[in-house]
Amino acid sequence: MDALLQPLQALLLPAFELLGSPITWIEIIAFALAVWMVLCNMRVHMLAWPLAIISSLLYFVLFWSGKLYGEASLQLLFAALALWGWWQWLRGKGEDGKALRVRRLSPQGLAMAVLATLLAWPALGFFLQHQTDSQVPFWDAFPTVASLLGQWLLARKYQENWSVWVLVNVVSVALFAYKGYWLTVLLYAVFIPMSVAGWRAWAQRLSQAPAAA
Repeated sequence: MDALLQPLQALLLPAFELLGSPITWIEIIAFALAVWMVLCNMRVHMLAWPLAIISSLLYFVLFWSGKLYGEASLQLLFAALALWGWWQWLRGKGEDGKALRVRRLSPQGLAMAVLATLLAWPALGFFLQHQTDSQVPFWDAFPTVASLLGQWLLARKYQENWSVWVLVNVVSVALFAYKGYWLTVLLYAVFIPMSVAGWRAWAQRLSQAPAAA
């Protein structure tokens, strides 16, 4: 893996220091693209998906270099899911056979999503604890699992994706502060109110059209 990341070593050099920790060029670029991506998601704009792919790949490099293997692997999954999500927004259909629109999960769908997350979290945490040198396996595992749920909900245009992102962002702020990724801490702290704003923006869209069954 280190050999594959060798061409990007220049981007891992520090641009400046913040609170005693180096801020790399790759973190700066990924930060800017991620904020732009969320703004596009709030507006249900298609540009969000290519931005998600690029920022995810940059964060993969950053997190892998910092031994946050769960978060790093998550970024590769994010990139793959972003391709799928892009296709869903372009060609995806709802249960009614019509083009996807902003909608709400059914109570059964919500219960299944919560249950799947609660089962997958300790399973991934156990794997990271015993198969990697992750310093925080279970704290690394939770935002990894919950983010996959949030990404799927976003791709299928379920409003609940925003509440998942609020939870993920709160946990991620603590995780990245522990690792000293202060610019990324700022990013995820900014994501919290942006996720709330995203919920409200999508709620407004729901009020303008009937939700899917």
